[in-house]
Amino acid sequence: MIRIERFLAAALVVASFGAQAQDHQRYDPKALARYDVSYVRCEAKFPEMKDHRDDAYLSLWRATLTPKSAAKLAEVRASAPYKAEHRVASRRAAGASEPEADKALERQCRGLWGEMKRMPKPAQ
Repeated sequence: MIRIERFLAAALVVASFGAQAQDHQRYDPKALARYDVSYVRCEAKFPEMKDHRDDAYLSLWRATLTPKSAAKLAEVRASAPYKAEHRVASRRAAGASEPEADKALERQCRGLWGEMKRMPKPAQ
């Protein structure tokens, strides 16, 4: 399972390749599926993270949630590659309940939440 730290590092590297490469990576079904499985575990540990999944995901890309990006994420989540990877990632996550894995998850969740909090709020 990709850790959020690795995902964040990859997101920062991809940012230098331009908008097209960034869009492709941002909406990668396999990466999004692994992120979603991890985020559910974060929500279980940190209730304040509930209902902020897409905001937090896009903050990794220094992007804000818009109707267009929400629609694109929904489209990716409906795809067969996403669903297949989600099943695989869910099985892996179910087996990762060691104390060291829990500590790593907690660090990752806190890091992700911090990234989201640093993002500027969209104008209302």
